[in-house]
This record gives sequence, structure tokens and C-alpha cells, in this order.
Amino acid sequence: MILGVIFDLDGVLVSTDEFHYLGWKQLCDEEGIPFDRTLNHRLRGVSRMESLAIILESAGKSPSDEQRKAYAERKNRTYRSLLERLDPSALLPGALEMLRKLRGAGVKTAIGSSSKNAGLIVEKVGIRDLIDAVVDGNDITESKPSPEVFLKAAQALGLRPEECLVVEDAEAGVVAGLRAEMRVLGIGESKRLPGAHRVVADLGALSLDELLGIR
Repeated sequence: MILGVIFDLDGVLVSTDEFHYLGWKQLCDEEGIPFDRTLNHRLRGVSRMESLAIILESAGKSPSDEQRKAYAERKNRTYRSLLERLDPSALLPGALEMLRKLRGAGVKTAIGSSSKNAGLIVEKVGIRDLIDAVVDGNDITESKPSPEVFLKAAQALGLRPEECLVVEDAEAGVVAGLRAEMRVLGIGESKRLPGAHRVVADLGALSLDELLGIR
């Protein structure tokens, strides 16, 4: 029986993909590093430092650890400045309605995100009162596909892994959910989310009973 639902944030409840793209694009343009939307797509579901590693590897660059940290901080400053534009209109189809239904049904909810900005995003889009726990990149040492973030979210909810459902839009997140021995609902295209127990276009595409009945 599902007693808790753990949501990835970006691409599941809200969309800040464009802000991430613009943040990386500005950094790369300033540093003469090739970057486009195809490469940006590879960054979905992974941490900031892992994203930077992918970008640098693609460009054949190997800066020092200190320089990598400086790059990541510059990107994050741009990204956080863009987040100031966020409001409830950034919520994806069906997200608010599903969160309200889960709250009404007494099902616990959590965010399980590799982002270190999850708390800010949750506040900006106005869903903090519908979320029982936020576990993000500030709380973990291993990014997805490690199950750490989801296991910590379950712990924060006071639930066992088998009592939780993960909602994810990235393959790394699906793998993390499966490794945590949780059921997984994929958001997006089935071919991009192998292993998910069910895949839908968005949270508006299924009822509360269908979500809680995923096996």
C-alpha cells in the first residue's frame, strides 16, 4: 500500500529546464565552451557538478578542481537569479491538483531532488504547505542513480521504502527509485524511462486511485 509519494521536482512538478539551460549557456559562452540544447538534455536528473563534468568532458577540457567549483558557482548564481521570476504558473499540468488530492487523502508527500535549490523553488511556486519533507542536494552525498535521496525522503516521512512511490522524469531517477525498492511512476516518454512501473505524459493523466494503485 502506498502511504507516501516522493516527487522529483524539475520536470515533474515544475519546469525550470529553461533556466538551467540559460545558466549553463551563459557560462559556456563566456568561457568559449560549446553548449547546445542536445547537450543540455543529457544533464537532466544529475547534480550540478556532474553536469559540469559532462560539459567539460564534451569540450575536452580538464580544469582544476578550484576552477570547476568557480564555474559551478557562477552557473548557480545565474540560475538562482532567474528563479526569482518563478511563480505558480511554472507548475506543470496536473501537479497542483494531484498534490491537493494526496493531501486530502492523507498520503504523505516529499521532494527528492538532486538540486540544491529545491527549497527555494517549492516556496516560489507556492506548494510548501502541500509538501511534508524536502530532501535535496544539500542533504545527500551521492546523486541519482544512487537511491540515497529517495531513501532519505522515505525516512523523513517515517515510511519504509516499500510504502513509497517515486515520481520521476529522468532515467537516472527511475533507476534510483528502483534501487530504493520503491514503485516508480515515470513522467514523459516510455522509451526514455525504461523500468518505470507506469509512464504517463503528466500528473493530470491519471487519477489519484490510479496513482496509488501502481504495482
